[in-house]
Amino acid sequence: MSSVILEANVINCTTLIGMADQSYQPTLSQLRAFVAIAEYRHFGTAASRLAVSQPTLSQSLAALEHGLGVQLIERSTRRVLVTAAGERLLGQAMATLEAADRFVAAAAGVGDSLTGPLRMGFIPTVAPYVLPALLPTLRQHMPGLTLRVVEDQTARLLDGLRAGVLDVALVALPSDVNGLAEIPLYSEDFVLVLPSGHELAGRSDLAPDIVADLPLLLLDEGHCLRDQTLELCRSVDARPDSAGDTRAASLATVVQCVAGGLGVTLVPRMAIPVETKRGRLETARFADPAPGRTLGLVFRGSSTRTEDFERLAELIRRLPRP
Repeated sequence: MSSVILEANVINCTTLIGMADQSYQPTLSQLRAFVAIAEYRHFGTAASRLAVSQPTLSQSLAALEHGLGVQLIERSTRRVLVTAAGERLLGQAMATLEAADRFVAAAAGVGDSLTGPLRMGFIPTVAPYVLPALLPTLRQHMPGLTLRVVEDQTARLLDGLRAGVLDVALVALPSDVNGLAEIPLYSEDFVLVLPSGHELAGRSDLAPDIVADLPLLLLDEGHCLRDQTLELCRSVDARPDSAGDTRAASLATVVQCVAGGLGVTLVPRMAIPVETKRGRLETARFADPAPGRTLGLVFRGSSTRTEDFERLAELIRRLPRP
């Protein structure tokens, strides 16, 4: 049924190009549909991200194109592309949506606190360990804030920022993406997690090159912690003795594989209290300066909410950390 509706929208939209209604005013839902489709290049994914049905998404885009008299998206059964006109108008659509969010935030203003809707992304190796402390803190100090949480891999979060689907994201720095601004929060060490009884357990003087002799378990492709672990190996001219073909989509799974004797892994310090309390596990630390990562907030450089994000960053810095 969805493919039939989509095909009908293509015909209608193509027929009406160049017939713009001069009094037409697009709705925010139509602009969000356009921005999401432009980001994900897939109607199903865009609909899921916006929590609407695919026919509703298609109808919103068709209505926008009809009203503007411009084809924004070129689509067929095999691909979705942004037209030249769509590329030209995409930035303005994103700016309009951001301005609307700012308007809502101003209307709900409580003092000078961050208020209104905030779409915030978190990488999977941060979300489970920061949110338990962050959410109650936000309720206490920023009661006018409506937080919408998105957990995803770094690349997709950055895509979401650029497309206007997200406002800010907490990721490992640097992001190395043009047009995005960063606010560093803090740095944390990596800790070696070992099965119970391992000969390295309890040590705090490890050299980074120790990873060359260990069966390292890694997260799956796309996770920044995997990339950071491999970068550590490259920095000491080491090729880790990877533990077979074992891969995992979550840190919790990797750690349980360690408990089961399948290998060892590197874990950010903030995750240690949560992940090592399940199963027979021990830890070892690196000598200073220990390898680690820097976390920070990332947002569009064109955003008008920089001061809001600075306040949010200060609140996150004050959260308790292990």
